[in-house]
Amino acid sequence: MRSSSKLTFFLLITIWVFSKTCKGRVFTFKMHHRFSDSFKNWSGLTRNWPEKGSFEYYAALAHRDQMLRGRRLSDADASLAFSDGNSTFRISSLGFLHYTTVELGTPGVKFMVALDTGSDLFWVPCDCSRCAPTHGASYASLDFELSIYNPRESSTSKKVTCNNDMCAQRNRCLGTFSSCPYIVSYVSAQTSTSGILVKDVLHLTTEDGGREFVEAYVTFGCGQVQSGSFLDIAAPNGLFGLGMEKISVPSVLSREGLIADSFSMCFGHDGIGRISFGDKGSPDQEETPFNIDPAHPTYNVTVTQARVGTMLIDVEFTALFDSGTSFTYMVDPAYSRVSEKFHSLARDKWRPPDPRIPFEYCYDMSPDANASLVPSMSLTMKGGRHFTVYDPIIVISTQNEIVYCLAIVKSTELNIIGQNFMTGYRVVFDREKLVLGWKKFDCYDVEDYNNFPLQPHASMVPPAVAAGLGSNSSTGSAKEASNKSLSSIASTYCYGHTSVFTSLISVFLICLLL
Repeated sequence: MRSSSKLTFFLLITIWVFSKTCKGRVFTFKMHHRFSDSFKNWSGLTRNWPEKGSFEYYAALAHRDQMLRGRRLSDADASLAFSDGNSTFRISSLGFLHYTTVELGTPGVKFMVALDTGSDLFWVPCDCSRCAPTHGASYASLDFELSIYNPRESSTSKKVTCNNDMCAQRNRCLGTFSSCPYIVSYVSAQTSTSGILVKDVLHLTTEDGGREFVEAYVTFGCGQVQSGSFLDIAAPNGLFGLGMEKISVPSVLSREGLIADSFSMCFGHDGIGRISFGDKGSPDQEETPFNIDPAHPTYNVTVTQARVGTMLIDVEFTALFDSGTSFTYMVDPAYSRVSEKFHSLARDKWRPPDPRIPFEYCYDMSPDANASLVPSMSLTMKGGRHFTVYDPIIVISTQNEIVYCLAIVKSTELNIIGQNFMTGYRVVFDREKLVLGWKKFDCYDVEDYNNFPLQPHASMVPPAVAAGLGSNSSTGSAKEASNKSLSSIASTYCYGHTSVFTSLISVFLICLLL
């Protein structure tokens, strides 16, 4: 074969390899924890806001977990006590855990939506007959106005009719070509949304190299009637479902060929995190398969063993990986065996359970406390991969004492790996391979986030990372991230650089031998 032919052949093979290896764009949005400073400023609820690290702070998060997941999470009294008897804050604590900003329609309109891995539909308030208020003194500090979507004011809005394959409730249709209705009820008491399905563009932007603007058509709910906690601050500007069904935005973007059918999340200790659509992680990440129920697929995995300190515990159970739950919940016998082993290895003085918080194993921290004295913990997943829990505890500070607790709650029915166990990782929900991936990661390092080097990042997430508590002295990059506006950012890259390079070298050598 002549040299020019060899070169042509090599170039064609190169293009083919890249087309198989690069799964398209990755769009990254900034996430805000509901008790982060940025969300506090956004919501306007500065009065009676719980101080980070206080008993009230963790009580509010635990109460929120129980209300959103139902009483199945705990056999304790769901009416947790607040030291000041503040029932007003108890009501407003029922919101979702993370929020991000999206832009819909033409011209683009911004919405601050709640993120939920436990549901599928993306909906925003629209043609409202009963929605949460979107203006007033509570929202005076916003850097943009809370919006209501109007399909008549968007030139790119399209009707979704009852003969569309996205229409799941055709039995409620008035006719074949009428607008497709929807109604979704959530676990939290009397909370629902209903309206019609519409289709419009979701504005996405890449930040790497040449800036690229992408308008992706997605199907979402025009939420005309909300009820329950949606009428409070739970999701006043809409909800972004991240489930596996075909109507979820990750599924739609994947079918359109814009991204790989995968997304990742990372969580910072100050409440700022990132969600990246299309991210399949890195070649050296750990992975375990999902347990898929075809009737209702969820992000459920199998834990085959636990380790506390140096002691192995043979206990097997399935658990839902849910970023929307603050803490980790275990059903007996897993809960008792893990927590009792932790208790036997703890060196500090145990204190009786506090009625304000649901944690059974709490300890008075010694003045000369050393984090290395807290028993370490890890989980072994199906397939043999290890999931190290970087901080199995929360730390509660008061004027007179410092207390730490094992941040696992006894559950009556559901095992849930919550955000407190995920912090310190980039967690990948790969819906193509049907695996959960994880790798130690610094969520604040934007350069690291775009490049994904193979070497683990050296920084550690500080203790008490559960749902936003951390050191008061943030890194420079964290402070910079906190000071940015709430607008979403997006980035793009091709993952698996090492495998790509290896493939190209192999092809080149084959060509030389021809």
